Amino acid sequence: MPQPTTRTLNLWKRGLGQAPDSVWDQAELEALVLAENGLTEVSERVGRLKRLRMLDLGHNQLRAVPEAIGELQGLTDFLYLHDNRLNALPTSIGRLTKLRYLNLSENAFSELPEQVTSLASLFELRISDNQLTALPDSIGRLGRLRELHLRNNKLASLPDSIGKLKELRLLDLRGNPLVHLPDGVAALLRLEKLDLRWVESLEKPTWLASLEERGCAVYL
Repeated sequence: MPQPTTRTLNLWKRGLGQAPDSVWDQAELEALVLAENGLTEVSERVGRLKRLRMLDLGHNQLRAVPEAIGELQGLTDFLYLHDNRLNALPTSIGRLTKLRYLNLSENAFSELPEQVTSLASLFELRISDNQLTALPDSIGRLGRLRELHLRNNKLASLPDSIGKLKELRLLDLRGNPLVHLPDGVAALLRLEKLDLRWVESLEKPTWLASLEERGCAVYL
């Protein structure tokens, strides 16, 4: 196994099958990349890596995330869990209150885990290409969110609380069976891009024109 460089250990696409035990003993690590290794599980010992700021577990075959992930309260830069087989997250993930970027795309979520809405520092949330049928009202708690990627889900509507995301710049709703949008979207004064391509069932709200007049790019 390669030695970590500048407190980063990059084991991308090594065909590992499982992470070497020695990984969990490297308490000084700040960045760990285990993407594209066919991993089916991650050891609870991941919780030992208290200094991690970045963790990439994308493009694997994970069906669960260990409860110990909540011990990584130094995670600030990103947590990549995309392209796995996840349909739930441990409640402990709600303790990652400094995390700014979370990618849950290309999994099997039928709902956004409630604990994600406790991640008060999130700037960007990606949960595209899942099976979401609804968002929780608590999505409005993500007051710092700037990008929300919901492409290719099964959303027919959005909660009114979406209008509380006052810092939102980008809202990607492509490929959802949306019937209507809440008026709260019109109140997102910082919104720069609203992507509604391949949303064929939508009853277009009258306020879309005012969004465009304000400088928001609306894609239909």
